[in-house]
Amino acid sequence: MTDTLSEADAANELMRLARQIARHDKLYHADDAPEITDQEYDALTRRNRELEAALPHLIREDSPSKNVGHQIAASPLSKVTHEVRMMSLDNAFSDEGLLEFVERVRRYLNLADSETLAFTVEDKIDGLSCSLRYEKGKLVRAATRGDGQVGEDVTANVAHIPDIPQRLPDGVPDIFEVRGEVYMERAAFAALNEKAEAEDTKRFANPRNAAAGSLRQKDAKVTAERPLRFWAHGWGAASDIPGATQADVVAALRGWGFPISPLFARFETAQALIAHYNAISSQRPDLPYEIDGVVYKVDRLDWQERLGFLSKAPRWAIARKFPAEKAETTLEAIDIQVGRTGKLTPVGRLAPVLVGGVTVTNVTLHNRDEIERLGVRPGDRVVIQRAGDVIPQVVENLTRGVPREPFAFPHRCPVCGSEAVAEDDDVDVRCTGGLICEAQRTQRLEHFVSRKALDIEGLGSKTIAQFFDLGWLESPADIYRLKNRKDAILALEGWQDKSVDNLLAAVEDKREPDAARLLFGLGVRHVGETTSRDLMKALGTLPALREAAEAYSAYREENPREEGEKVSPFKTRMDQAAKDTLGVSDGIGATVAHALADFFHEPHNVAVWEDMLGNEEKEGEVSPPLYEVEVLDSPVAGKTVVFTGKLETMSRDEAKAQAERLGAKASGSVSAKTDLLVAGPGAGSKLKKAESLGIEVIDEAGWAAIVARAG
Repeated sequence: MTDTLSEADAANELMRLARQIARHDKLYHADDAPEITDQEYDALTRRNRELEAALPHLIREDSPSKNVGHQIAASPLSKVTHEVRMMSLDNAFSDEGLLEFVERVRRYLNLADSETLAFTVEDKIDGLSCSLRYEKGKLVRAATRGDGQVGEDVTANVAHIPDIPQRLPDGVPDIFEVRGEVYMERAAFAALNEKAEAEDTKRFANPRNAAAGSLRQKDAKVTAERPLRFWAHGWGAASDIPGATQADVVAALRGWGFPISPLFARFETAQALIAHYNAISSQRPDLPYEIDGVVYKVDRLDWQERLGFLSKAPRWAIARKFPAEKAETTLEAIDIQVGRTGKLTPVGRLAPVLVGGVTVTNVTLHNRDEIERLGVRPGDRVVIQRAGDVIPQVVENLTRGVPREPFAFPHRCPVCGSEAVAEDDDVDVRCTGGLICEAQRTQRLEHFVSRKALDIEGLGSKTIAQFFDLGWLESPADIYRLKNRKDAILALEGWQDKSVDNLLAAVEDKREPDAARLLFGLGVRHVGETTSRDLMKALGTLPALREAAEAYSAYREENPREEGEKVSPFKTRMDQAAKDTLGVSDGIGATVAHALADFFHEPHNVAVWEDMLGNEEKEGEVSPPLYEVEVLDSPVAGKTVVFTGKLETMSRDEAKAQAERLGAKASGSVSAKTDLLVAGPGAGSKLKKAESLGIEVIDEAGWAAIVARAG
């Protein structure tokens, strides 16, 4: 439910979801070491979509809906930028969800009920996405998906996969990128693990991890020894498309020698789509490879083009996942892990159990409330479920009625001993130690140098941990003092003159960082990428931010909640105080202002801030410039556009998507902040209001001209 949430609560939840999903994306896509089930991951992304749909003005810059996969971290393989982004897919979880998708496509395209809407259907193999670029019929490059924009070069490795042709027949387009999945069949996976056991080497958790680990090898000879397969299901950059439909192109791929799904089919009714899903589901146990669902795609390519894309997925395709598998086991222990933000996360240790061919030993228990809801304690028999080849979730406690003391969630951090508390109605318990907590310090430093914060190349998690253990990195400002430790770094194993020079140059390059990135990197709670930029747009400098936060703190102390004052008026008053002091009109209220005030109230944080930025008596390690707003090169960039009346060449959703692609904000109502009204036939009150306010009004043809000029 979203209608009962305050905006502050929703913003808080979106922040937590963004961080959780980003972590699990990295574990799955970059580390090949997932910790939650597909079903659990899908629940997180579904909740994120619900909140964003209800409160679009709270969508974060680091929203999971804008990301695909995970950025490529340190890797022995070189990086490849995809000419055409490799997208992810949204999910449906039921017949109703699929029917809603079909109806959504019809609405977007303005199709009459009598008009045929065909889809292709194929099973969704559980493998590693790969893009194969052919130029004049010759394979010139193969790359993994990575984060969708940048992947890893695996050209030498795919040469050892027999399903992938090195040359295509005559007559193919000059440039064509074939996209599909690298996978390992079940029998080959079992044989690989049997060999590993006999040789006392590392076993793989599941076929997907085996395929990913085998393909992403620096030494292609290792890949050559692994029984990898490939099948094609789509394409990326292409100088020409061999057909007018998805089915046409897939047939062409088959003709060029690529394997495709043996269950690929085309249907024209929703009932047939559901029937084929059921048929594939019934065959699943007997297939020689692992699948985790079914993929539907609009067949006509011109309609695919009109439908376009959301930030991370096409509007013209959807995946429908299979339900979870279940098993019983014993919960042997509950360990508490401490994350970068200080969150205490309980992890259940299980007696090993086989679920769908995979042995699992760990399960996330999320938070204190989840433990209480399930009533779990060490020694309980539990039912776990697994929707994919990953660590499962607990769905039932079979020994709940057995008298025994409940699990005592700690009130102190197990790492540093600081008090662990939950703020207000927050379900998460957090260590209050901040940068004095060893568990948080290294992860906060990792966050500070991460791509979306300061983006300092060469400071990965292992290097930060090593320098931390040596006492060289206690706070972010220490990063800029590494220049004084050049000789000491050179004395460490694995470091050479060039690598040390590169690291120190990367640090020096960020000695005058972007102010919003630095603010985001400091990890102030509730202050994500978007909020950091909004604050900097309003205030301009970091010293001005501190001054505004302290002004809000003073107001909060001088104007506490009055006796008898209801929550809603009090919150409205504090939200207005936040807007007055921070200078931000939309999307930022008391929650963010409270977080900033609390940050500067903590002496440890002030010490870190002044060590970094300095104060009146002391110069800091960095000199952040004024924040500069980046504006897209579009005539409507930064403006607010409203669409009204009947649009005849496109649907309302399509028009709004166009506006957002051009850097404009698409609003549903006319106000003094509206810059442009696009009015179709039948425009009523919105048109009158726009005219009374002197707002520019154009028709649909005028809007099409703006889109054409910008494109």
